[in-house]
This record gives sequence, structure tokens and C-alpha cells, in this order.
Amino acid sequence: MRLKKYIYGFALAGTLLGAGCTKDLAVSNPNNPTPDALNSESGITTFATGGVYITGFRSLKYADGVFGPFFSGAMGFHEMMGDVLGADAANAYLNQMGCPNSVTHDNGTTVLNPNAPNTQYALVRAANSNSQAGNNFLYYEWSHMYNLIGACNLLLEKADAVTFIGDAASKKAAIKAWAYWWKGYAYSRIGSIYYAGLINNTSFATNGNYVSKEKIIEEANSNLDKAVAASKTATSVAVYTEMVGKILPSYFQTGKGAPVTPSMLERNVSSLKARNLLVNKTTATMTSGDWAAVLTLANAGITSTDNIFTARTDARGDLYTNGQFVMGRTYSSLAGGATYKISERWAQEFKTGDLRKDQNLKATTPYLGQADRGQAHFTRWALVDGGTGLAGVAVYARSTPGTYELHVAVDYEENQLMKAEALINTNQIEAGLAIIDGVRTLQGAGLAAVAGTGLNLAQAKEELRRERRIICAFRGISFYDARRWGVIDPSSSRTGAVTVTNTGVVSTNATIKYGYLDYWDVPDNELTYNPAAAGSAPVKNPK
Repeated sequence: MRLKKYIYGFALAGTLLGAGCTKDLAVSNPNNPTPDALNSESGITTFATGGVYITGFRSLKYADGVFGPFFSGAMGFHEMMGDVLGADAANAYLNQMGCPNSVTHDNGTTVLNPNAPNTQYALVRAANSNSQAGNNFLYYEWSHMYNLIGACNLLLEKADAVTFIGDAASKKAAIKAWAYWWKGYAYSRIGSIYYAGLINNTSFATNGNYVSKEKIIEEANSNLDKAVAASKTATSVAVYTEMVGKILPSYFQTGKGAPVTPSMLERNVSSLKARNLLVNKTTATMTSGDWAAVLTLANAGITSTDNIFTARTDARGDLYTNGQFVMGRTYSSLAGGATYKISERWAQEFKTGDLRKDQNLKATTPYLGQADRGQAHFTRWALVDGGTGLAGVAVYARSTPGTYELHVAVDYEENQLMKAEALINTNQIEAGLAIIDGVRTLQGAGLAAVAGTGLNLAQAKEELRRERRIICAFRGISFYDARRWGVIDPSSSRTGAVTVTNTGVVSTNATIKYGYLDYWDVPDNELTYNPAAAGSAPVKNPK
């Protein structure tokens, strides 16, 4: 879809939401692409909130309670393809998107993907048609992120024209840094899932010059660097931070969600750049130079005391309700009781004695679901809302408004595990394992240390793999790891997997062949109205 067509909605949507409550800014013409309200300090501050959290992550032309909002839809898609979650609902092909090509149980029975067209490769091509409208699941992340980019472009265009009260330099620095950060985030998401994308630096406009995913990641990193540079123009850290606090909804500003200072922003940027490098190359093609670069970035990344970018619900649902987060579609008193089902393979990653499993997972009557949609989503596990009460142990789901802290971008634990992975892959195994132990201790896992136990390279990599699968779940990045580790390739498989048959029999040494496309084609919803110009990069993955 041409960006112009769906970004036009953000001027009004963005101006309706304030930093702590909904308020009407009396925009005289809702369709005016440059509303007068943005010319004032209060107006641009309010739009900085709504432009990101409503335009970027909530409002789209097509809507559905599950896949319409970004934090339950696009993030959920990644978690299904990363085999953290399953689903059998047919909305936007949810039941097929995460259905592997085959599951072979311990008794030798092989269950093929029963959903025509029978492979995810074919499904992506069949669904990716403008005529599919909202059923085209490729549409959602693309549209959310380009809406976000458009809103940030408008912020940048208006920032210099606003008359700020008091320390204008520091306030303007905060607005610009905010906009560049979210542009960098959006391009990071686009370049990490689509085969090509568009670089657009003007609000309410687009172009047909599609560039490669590699160029999109370069653009992401460029905007992230601009965010840091903008923050450093602040003449007062206190005024800068206060301005960020006005942009952030008040109920976000608890836990790790308090305003990010310029130095914290720089470390957040370093961590996101480390992720961009790590997840967009296969582990097999990572060079020693790549690992060194990841380690350098992660060493300069988020610390345990830094604030990060988070999101929360509130009782009124001003921005998000529980159902608009993956978590709100996952926890249940019974296995399979929610839209998303906990994968047996995710439950399998917890080592014996891991208190995080005791805190967060409950074995119930096996959910067998609809067998005509495969068997990978069959499960015995339910995610416990609020945990089971173990003190000092991480809780992965909370339904009480405001109590669940969604880590929208990179956090300390992920940054630490990127360090650990780089160390392990550069023959510093013990140092890497010590970091894994530290992350487990931080989360209250109660596991014995693995550093100093003589693990070899393969064993250390397995510790890392399991821990990333646990730590990075429910945040829309699990598929990145499955892709770079080669698990999803049609020629590869996961062995030693736990599965459940349609009669409830548990297999502990099953084989799963996923066969998922590594990068999605550009959505036809875009190409129909904005065809590729001459000289554009390919818009379809050749696989």
C-alpha cells in the first residue's frame, strides 16, 4: 500500500493522546497533514507520544484483536515461527504461519502440514496478495513500522519550527533523539524480516526505490547514530530527561521504563546495533570480525542499571489492554485456553530444577486442538498469570493493568547473552558461560553454575541457545534466532524435540522440519499501489 494512503491517519491519532491521559487538542482539520497543534511545545510533545504508541504500534487500516495491534500481532507472528507459541485460530492464517512442514513422533509416524498449500513457502506467496486485504499477514509489520517512520519524519520536520519554553536546545534534542531512535527501531524491524524495503525521510510521501534488506539495516543504524548525536546537543541532561519524561506515558515510568538519559540512549543504541548485526547473519557465516564487532557493541551496551524502552497497560486501556500484548493472548488456566498456545519446545528449554519453569509454567490436561491444522501446537503447558509465588524468580506474564513490563527493544539480559555468544564463539568459553550463569542468577533460576565445569564448545553453545530461547521469548525476536541458527531451513530439522500426538501421547525424541521462509517478500498491499521503480532491488525473496 502506498505509504501516503495509510500514514494520513496519524496526524489526528497522534494528537489525541497525551503523556498520561487522553486529551483533545482541538485540531481544526483532522485531515490536515501539518496540524497547527504540532507547532507548540505541548502539541509536539503530545504527538511524540501518540505518533509512536498509537500510530506506530496500535492503529492500522485493518484491525483484529489479535494481529491488528503490533505487540500481539507482529510480535506473535515471530514467536510462532520461532516455536515459542502455537495457534490453531485461522485469523490471518495464524494456524498455518507457524505450522512446520512435518512432525515425526517417537513411534515413527510423520504428520505432514495438512494446510493447503502445505508449506510455509507456498503460504507466504498465496497470502501475499492485495486482494487478501487484512488476511495478508505480511502487511502488518510493514504497515506498523512505516507508519512509525512517517510519524517520526513529521516530528523531525516540525521540531525546528517549534518555540520551546526555556532551554530550547535540550528540549529539541530530546524530540529529535526520540524520533531518530524510533526510526532506527522501525528500520531494524523492517530489515530483519523483509527482503527489501523503502527509505523514506519525508512525511506524507513515499517512493518506489526499493533497496535491499542490508541497506535497510544500514539505514537503521544510521538513524540510531543520529539519535545519539541529537541527544548530545542537549545543553542540560536534566532538561533533556524531563522532556523525555513528558513524552513517556506516566504509567510507563516505573521499573526499567523511566526516561532514558543521553548516556543510556547511547548504550541502548549500541545494544540494538549489536542485535542488528547478530540476527541478520547466519551463525555459520559469522566471521571472527563479526563476533568481535558484536562483542564491542555489546560491551558498550545496556547496563543493569539503565532504563530501556518499555510499554505497559493501564486500567482504562488508554494505549493498550492486556489483549494487545502477546502476554494477554497467552496465559490461561489450561493448556490451549488462550489464542496463543505455549510450545512444548519452549517448555523443553528449561533445565531440570529451573525455578523459572516452576514459577511460570503449569502442566494441565493436554490440549489437542484441531488436528487438521497440524500437531505442532498440541501442548500440555499453560503460562501462569502472575507466577506461582516463588520469591525472587522472574515472572513472564501478568494481567493486572500496569504490572507487566514489555521490553520493546533490547534489554540488559539480551545484551549480556550477546556478549556471551560472542565470547563462546571466539574461544572464550568460560567467560561466556560465566555471563550465562549471571543472567540465570539475576532471574532467580536456581540452577548450578555451568562455568568451570569443563564444557566444550558444542555444550557451551547449547547452554547459550537454551537461555536465549527462554530470555528472548514473547518479544517478537525468537524467529530471528531460529533463522540464524539454521533451524527453519527446509533441509534442516530439530531433533530430540518434545511433541504431543493427537491422542495425547508425548514424544521426547521427535523430529520437526519447519521449512520457513527466512525473509518475507515485500507486501503486495504496498506494491499494488507503489510498484518498484526501475533500478530497485528485488522485492521477492528468490528462495
